[in-house]
Amino acid sequence: MKTTDFDFNLPDHLIAKYPTKERSASRLLHLNRITGDISHRHFYQLPDLLDKKDLLVMNSSKVIPARVFGHKDSGGKVEVLIERIISTKSAWAHIRASKALNTGRILLLGDANTPFRILGRNDDLFEIELIQSTGQNATQTLLDWLHQYGHMPLPPYMQREDETQDMERYQTVYAQQEGSVAAPTAGLHFDNALFAALRDKGIQTATLTLHVGSGTFQPVRVDEIKDHVMHKEWFSLPQETCDAIHACKARGGRVIAVGTTTVRTLESAARNNPFLCKTELDTDIFIYPGFQFQIVDAMVTNFHLPKSTLLMLVSAFSTQNNVANAYQEAIKKNYRFYSYGDAMFIAS
Repeated sequence: MKTTDFDFNLPDHLIAKYPTKERSASRLLHLNRITGDISHRHFYQLPDLLDKKDLLVMNSSKVIPARVFGHKDSGGKVEVLIERIISTKSAWAHIRASKALNTGRILLLGDANTPFRILGRNDDLFEIELIQSTGQNATQTLLDWLHQYGHMPLPPYMQREDETQDMERYQTVYAQQEGSVAAPTAGLHFDNALFAALRDKGIQTATLTLHVGSGTFQPVRVDEIKDHVMHKEWFSLPQETCDAIHACKARGGRVIAVGTTTVRTLESAARNNPFLCKTELDTDIFIYPGFQFQIVDAMVTNFHLPKSTLLMLVSAFSTQNNVANAYQEAIKKNYRFYSYGDAMFIAS
């Protein structure tokens, strides 16, 4: 299967650079995963497509202000994107600089020129450490420091700097555990009014955590998709969510994954233990057409980048042809694409 099979042309004006005024006011394309039939709605109408037997499962990971600017101790500019926090003072990070960086190099980051030391490198990632201060900030953690000096890590295709509203809007209303460097974007459409409508209909919800890495935006660069090496992301699936899933299946309801990150978590956990129980793992699961889903019955998702692993996952859940047709229909109808864009509900 070729990577070019998942390519499409998108007019630039359909890339959403800002969110809708109201979260649930975004549009919703309903795709029948079996027949390929399409209908058009708004996201606040999602409860109309659900049954009280169903269960919505959502990723409650919270985006951290992971983007930081600064310079080397020698003066050259650097841009740092935290990929994963690994201790109270250290993290793996991507670093953009004009010249190669060596172990031991000091970086001065943020408005306060806070010193960080490069401890080592693993492929594209650098291990960096916040240098311990002897002053009143000696107990400050890296995460605390990021909240003071970091920027929200907007996807590069937005082609703009982060703004004040992004601190709230590039975050789900139910985000809890900090650790993502990209939002689980299907959840951005949910607001308190929509949750109230879901409760009124008796539809249950459950949560899990997968910390989204920057690799989610990377296109597949090999010709044959089976040759692609997936990035790893950490997830935690609590037992109460497993219990809710088992109960949903027992009553004949559908497990509806909100976002590809939720799909990856549930199917990774099932691959590790088909019965589905409490699990914490790093996953590099790669879902593309031919994959056999064990847990997920329906999904909510945004419109994804060409030649991306996320588009391949969505195509696996329906068919490559159905999804390609749905994307062309969305382009024809001027849907908004990518992180701040509109959504799809894919179900049979």
